[in-house]
Amino acid sequence: MTPPSPKLTVDAVILFENRLVLVKRKNSPYKGHFALPGGFVEIGESTENAVCREAFEETGLSIEIIKLIGVYSDPSRDPRGHTVSVCYLAKGRGIVQAGSDAAAAELFGLDSIPELAFDHNKIINDAKSDINAFLSQV
Repeated sequence: MTPPSPKLTVDAVILFENRLVLVKRKNSPYKGHFALPGGFVEIGESTENAVCREAFEETGLSIEIIKLIGVYSDPSRDPRGHTVSVCYLAKGRGIVQAGSDAAAAELFGLDSIPELAFDHNKIINDAKSDINAFLSQV
């Protein structure tokens, strides 16, 4: 018997046209709230491949991973149960368009981020210095 363990997820802080890409959630939890693009890692999939897949499914963008932001594991971060998220900073290419479980995909300046679902405001705050460093090079 396999012991229960947290579910593995990924989240992407995507920089596109000098702004962040956020998706409006189509489903519960946090239906109607903005969030980082992301989702569950599939069996046999790396977190890097999962974040690229989820970003494309939810935003229509192909992404290039810039760096790992961190791993977020607070047992209460997701009301559906204990999840651990591997979070990446990435740059996007393509045309932003909502897909799969996203009701919308929109661009936001770093100074106009709304209150987000889950712990996504914390993830963005943790990545701010890396975001600013990347944007200063563009």
